[in-house]
Amino acid sequence: MGVVSLNPSVQAPSAAAPAPVTPADKAAENREVVQAIKALNGSEMFGHDNELIFQRDRLTQRMVIRVVNRKTKEVISQIPPEYLLRLAADPRQNGGSL
Repeated sequence: MGVVSLNPSVQAPSAAAPAPVTPADKAAENREVVQAIKALNGSEMFGHDNELIFQRDRLTQRMVIRVVNRKTKEVISQIPPEYLLRLAADPRQNGGSL
């Protein structure tokens, strides 16, 4: 949905570019994410034996979110699914897209 001025003499304000992220800001964001994950895992939202894990996939370098059983290390759920990560890891197999 676009924004159009009803008065042609009034120009719509242009969108300001976001401020660049400094290393200190990035570190603070990372700490907040880690604290949020620890709070979720502490609340046992995913079950008594399960935990939420954020990891970077080695092949694609994309972030992966997993719910893993603490005892067996079995992956209960994953976003994005493994098959999508494998497609992204070898774009030649899917015609160069992704």
